[in-house]
Amino acid sequence: MHSAVVDIGTNSTRLLLAAVQDGQVGEVLERRTEITRLGAGVDADGRLSEEAMGRVYAVLDEYGKLIEHHGADRAVAVLTSAVRDAANGEEFARTVRERWGLEPHVLSGDEEARLTFLGATSERDPSERTPTLVIDIGGGSTEFVIGTGHDMDFHVSNQAGVVRQTERHLKSDPPTPDECESLARDARSILSAGVPERWRRAVGHAIAVAGTATSMASIAQELEPYDADKVEGYVVTDSQCREIRDRLAGMTLDERRDVRGLHPDRAPTIVAGTIILLETLALFGLREFEVSEHDILRGAALGLE
Repeated sequence: MHSAVVDIGTNSTRLLLAAVQDGQVGEVLERRTEITRLGAGVDADGRLSEEAMGRVYAVLDEYGKLIEHHGADRAVAVLTSAVRDAANGEEFARTVRERWGLEPHVLSGDEEARLTFLGATSERDPSERTPTLVIDIGGGSTEFVIGTGHDMDFHVSNQAGVVRQTERHLKSDPPTPDECESLARDARSILSAGVPERWRRAVGHAIAVAGTATSMASIAQELEPYDADKVEGYVVTDSQCREIRDRLAGMTLDERRDVRGLHPDRAPTIVAGTIILLETLALFGLREFEVSEHDILRGAALGLE
């Protein structure tokens, strides 16, 4: 069966079109990512803007053609933080169904966590019992999911994301040290409030998914063009993360757009992403994280009813 999953997130709109059989993702026919920033302004206004929705609609026009070309047997859309938080989120989801025939799933925090963990661990040995933290830094929120094997034991959705925190704190170009420290303090407070002490001590390994993490792996290797095979499984240390944070925070937005390994559309929010990653490592007492391309897209293809 060919399954099409569109992930409409706060910062990006992504497509996975792949063969799914016997609980495994097989041949990947399409994998696309476009930065659409659907959540821009939601933190302040409480609504999805017409401009932001228009950016998503333009990408869905393109994705719809790909889905039709490949003849997907099943086509769904997963909608997360920005749509959950917006007053007009239900109207947006209805448009997605009516215009492109994508069955929309506005995921609860529990559902988002389960599918993210399933995606990140789908190709790992289920008998591996090391407690693993999956980190998913989005535009509006950061998800922490802890489990063993393929089973989730704990999760929390933290209202700290790259779009939300950039809009709150990083006003200068380049951002000032005080702005970066303000963002770090805010993220530290939000993240620590969501994780009980026993879970902070329990984790032995971390997997980070989504755009901030994959960008870190790409920047660290200076990948041009982006190479998913070299990103998958790459390990980023805390010292590498600090070096990349300091380098990017010292650049103007235009200079960040030219950084080798960084997609230009991620330049506006990558500084916030690196800071959130570093605060996460510190919270759990970790010195490194593994990067994975296998995220909620794969989890939804495998586990969304």
